[in-house]
Amino acid sequence: MDSISSSFSFLHPLLLNPSKTRNSPSNPKFVIFLFFFFFSFFTFSFSASDSPFQSTYIRLCDNLVTAFPIRPNAAATSSAAIADSLRFQTGYFTSAHRLFNRSAASDYSKRLNFRVTSIRITQNDDVFELRGQILLQQRRPNTNYRRSLRKVYRGHRVTNWGVSQWIRATLRGFWSRSSGKLCMLGTGSYGYKVINANVVLKLSYPLDLNVLDPLVSGTLESFDDKSSLNYFEPISILALSQGSDYRFTLVGNENGGCVGGSDGENLPLGDLSKGACTVFRGRMDQFELEYGSHCGDVNCNPIGSGAQKLPDFLYFYGSRCATRRRVQMLLGFPDTSYHGFMFPFYPNTTLISEGVWDEKENRLCASACRILNFTGDLGNPYVGDCSIKLALRFPAVLSLRNRSSALGQIWSDKGIGDSGYFGKVGFKSSFKSARGLQGFQYVYTEIERVRKYCGGKMNDRGKGRKKYPDGYSSDMRFSMTVRSNKGQVASGYSSPLFVGEESYEGRLYGVPTKMGKLKSPRTGSDNYSSLLNVSYTMNFNPPPDFNLTGQISSGEVKISAEGIYNRNTGNLCMTGCRNLRSNGKILMKNESMDCEIVINVQFSALNAKRRDSVKGTIESTRLKSDPFYFGPLQLSSSSIYTSQADASIWRMDFEIVMLLISNTLACLLVGLQLLHVRKHPEVLPYISVVMLLVITLGHMIPLILNFGTLFSHSQQTVFLGSEGWFQVNEVVVRMVTMIAFLLELRLLHLTWSSRQHEGSQPGLWVSEKKVLCMTLPLYVGGTLVAWFVHIWKSGHKKGSRSFRLSRHRFKFPLGQAYQSPSILEDLKSYAGLLLDGFLLPQIIFNITSKAEGNTLASSFYVGTTIVRILPHAYDLYRAHTTAWFLDSSYIYANHRMGFYSTAWDIVIPCGGVLFAVLVYLQQRFGSRCILPKRFRESSVYEKVPAIGNDEL
Repeated sequence: MDSISSSFSFLHPLLLNPSKTRNSPSNPKFVIFLFFFFFSFFTFSFSASDSPFQSTYIRLCDNLVTAFPIRPNAAATSSAAIADSLRFQTGYFTSAHRLFNRSAASDYSKRLNFRVTSIRITQNDDVFELRGQILLQQRRPNTNYRRSLRKVYRGHRVTNWGVSQWIRATLRGFWSRSSGKLCMLGTGSYGYKVINANVVLKLSYPLDLNVLDPLVSGTLESFDDKSSLNYFEPISILALSQGSDYRFTLVGNENGGCVGGSDGENLPLGDLSKGACTVFRGRMDQFELEYGSHCGDVNCNPIGSGAQKLPDFLYFYGSRCATRRRVQMLLGFPDTSYHGFMFPFYPNTTLISEGVWDEKENRLCASACRILNFTGDLGNPYVGDCSIKLALRFPAVLSLRNRSSALGQIWSDKGIGDSGYFGKVGFKSSFKSARGLQGFQYVYTEIERVRKYCGGKMNDRGKGRKKYPDGYSSDMRFSMTVRSNKGQVASGYSSPLFVGEESYEGRLYGVPTKMGKLKSPRTGSDNYSSLLNVSYTMNFNPPPDFNLTGQISSGEVKISAEGIYNRNTGNLCMTGCRNLRSNGKILMKNESMDCEIVINVQFSALNAKRRDSVKGTIESTRLKSDPFYFGPLQLSSSSIYTSQADASIWRMDFEIVMLLISNTLACLLVGLQLLHVRKHPEVLPYISVVMLLVITLGHMIPLILNFGTLFSHSQQTVFLGSEGWFQVNEVVVRMVTMIAFLLELRLLHLTWSSRQHEGSQPGLWVSEKKVLCMTLPLYVGGTLVAWFVHIWKSGHKKGSRSFRLSRHRFKFPLGQAYQSPSILEDLKSYAGLLLDGFLLPQIIFNITSKAEGNTLASSFYVGTTIVRILPHAYDLYRAHTTAWFLDSSYIYANHRMGFYSTAWDIVIPCGGVLFAVLVYLQQRFGSRCILPKRFRESSVYEKVPAIGNDEL
């Protein structure tokens, strides 16, 4: 800027003295002079600013792509074809020691993204000037991620990603169309501390884009001095090209290499809007691998015999699709520790595949190739060995033993004993991964068997007026806890798959929002109108010590079930099949099913007076000597019904309003007391300072402990559809509470000041000390009791039933066990109890000071007493009208802000009313009127006029 200012310094006299240029605007020579001057100046400035870039580019990149001047009058363009051909977002990069953790396990997910933001034509038609950005990110999932109410019930998006390491750079350079080379310079930042690191990106794009040459390779390097903190080691890059000029070469127009016919009826994809491309393009799916018994004799590892463990999953990503049928895919076989949401592009475990949708057999037939010559620093990788075949289909008919919406196989076309050969491996997906596919049918095959086991329960018509969940409602889904006969506990969930002949189309599992019901089919027979055929999926994750015979290795237990649901009784009876494992791997269908399982579930009534959890059993019908027999498993659930969630949300809204009214009344009542002492200032010294301290501290402690709520997102776990409304109201409540606290502080200040004036009675402070001596041991003793109770609860919550001062048994969803209140929460509850008895110090002070008159406004102490009593009255009402309880949803009469139970809700209001009556009697009939006569002293003295010396 200094150089620019100096360049214009000769114009300063003209600008400061307009009189010298009176006639300048009308002078054409002067106008022409200014035009050429500014044009030359800016041309020189831009050339000067480009000179450092040009010199650096020539030094680092000219041997790769020669830089050419920009064509005159060539504006920046966003040519979509060129930008798309250079863009990539699926790839791999090596980890530089300074930037990324080299020792990172394979559970890290690598994200590589490069995009071109502008393109300009140079004087050479083959070379283009580019500007763009590149992002390299390495992320690891948070292993402590737990399912909580906030994550289940939609509020703010919550991510389960933990550690994240990244580098982002903004670049400028050139690309040659004929050579496919790209070189760009720029500055980058990594982490949150290092910025303006000088980097150079060098890439090589394939010239003939096909399955054998689809990779973009290159490096991202630092050209800072090696001693600089910004320097990092070169990062090698390998990515999949997204160019539009891709040629399919491995598959033809017919069956794509599949041999033989397809098993069963499959869903056609030709009628979809974009054919097979609708299903495959741009989608990533996860398939579970199934290994046959032959894998004990031959290699069955798709990624090579050198791998130590067989992979558990196949990741499928459709990278491009053309002519409604042809698909390019990436097939990934990552380590079992990988849990990322992006495709795991690890060159050693990734196959590049081409396939074609066979419209005759309704299946995808594909060939896949390996990425070869890959080393730790990438080396010179290339694609080859395309002897791998794949077949994928979508079965139209599902049943108890086949719940997969997609089935497939992958195998090697080589001979046994050849390098790279592996045996046939099956793979499947769950029904829930069938996004958007329609036309699935479910065939019930075990209904007669279910009637044999549960015939009596199915014929029961029910008693009374109890209502149970409809088979088509979202209430049929529930989280569950599974307990073995040895006390071991596992957590999981259950959800219907089909109800009758219709797919159970609900939203994401566990969301207690209003959901449309499936249309209930009407049957002509009244005897069976209450019975519904249903199919279920039940999954649970047993801990390592969970004893389930036949389940050799620990892992998720998946049970497919079908049976009959009785809507009159809420009983669900099913027979099920579970997947078996051998050496930690799932076997193929014919070898992997244990279907000797009976499941009984009893749903609680929707209109039950008390909340009973869903209960049931999972039992094996095998003989105890059978190797796959397992003991009975007890099933229970604390999930809430949709109607209960709706009622709770309405109740929370009502409680927010009640809390606002309560706190507003507290402000108003303190204001009325301030008006009272303004009209009667003589009563100020007779207000108990201890009472005012109790009231003020009772509001101050919750404010301090919840101060972060005013300025940050609430950490309270609620199940609202949106937390915004709740947070706004919570902040308003805190602000109103703060206003009440400030008014009480003002009243305390006035009282204190009134006793400091000349002429004030010193005996009032003596009385105040007596009040303090009588109440302080009571308050301190109560605090110690609360502390000891807290320690007792913390020490016994694992070994015994937790102590609680509430009638309610708190129920928490899966993954969120009950946590006893912290010491701060117990202190807040105790502060609430002190506020309930706020009049006690004033009563004692009236007695010790022999106070007379209306010290407290009746509106103040009566109104405040009512405000303190109402929550307990409401808690009694809530206890008799609400059938289920969730502590974290309480806002008004919050159990963590006071003592609430049937006993407390009676004792505290009675005590509050008693104190208010005593204050009324003291102010009406004298401060000691409440004492027995023998303890009363005359507080009335005859006034005798003083006699002066002159009168004597």
